[in-house]
Amino acid sequence: HQEPCTASEASYCMNGGKCFKIPSMSTPNCVCNYNYAGSRCDHFQLESASDNSHQTGMIVAIAILVLLILLLLIVIIYHMC
Repeated sequence: HQEPCTASEASYCMNGGKCFKIPSMSTPNCVCNYNYAGSRCDHFQLESASDNSHQTGMIVAIAILVLLILLLLIVIIYHMC
């Protein structure tokens, strides 16, 4: 459960982050916009190359699978003729 920040706490989050409070905690918290991190959204972070490594791996795996299927089809057609 979360509550909105008070007017005096509204500027706690930086770079367009959204401020909220958890009743059991005394300090405000932030939900940061894309490319920002930190407890107050005060750290800019670029998308790193490692974020794309999963996507690249998936593309390579699909390409290998397609090549194997094509090779299997060629072998089957060759044996049928």
